[in-house]
Amino acid sequence: MLSAINNGFSRLGDHPDLGKLVLRVSLGALLLFHGVFKIQHGVGWIARLLHAHGIPGFVAYGAYFGEVVAPVMIIVGLLTRPAAFVITVNLVMAMLLVKTGAVWDRTSVGAWALEGEALYFFGALAVMFLGAGRFILLKNSKLQ
Repeated sequence: MLSAINNGFSRLGDHPDLGKLVLRVSLGALLLFHGVFKIQHGVGWIARLLHAHGIPGFVAYGAYFGEVVAPVMIIVGLLTRPAAFVITVNLVMAMLLVKTGAVWDRTSVGAWALEGEALYFFGALAVMFLGAGRFILLKNSKLQ
């Protein structure tokens, strides 16, 4: 019986390109919410945080690349692997600057305090390793 169930799911779920599309669109769309917030409210607070760590404030504008440009590129399948790399770097920087003290913390419901950041990071890492798949906006482009 378990074998029949497993075989049924194997037939239904053997669509790796569709899985890549779901991963790309969900990762990109969810990160865009953060990017839109930064477009609306600016990155001044990030610049101040960077400056406090001895890093030039203009580096804060990199958040626009990691949370607006790269997610859009991932959604449409344009330079997907480099865009995913930009997101991973952006998330590492964010975790180091904002959440360093929370590495061993848990939330009030027992979840890891960096759970959201980790999901974004590993999702971007997976996209970087998997690539875009065949469902992309510009199929004949050399920028895949």
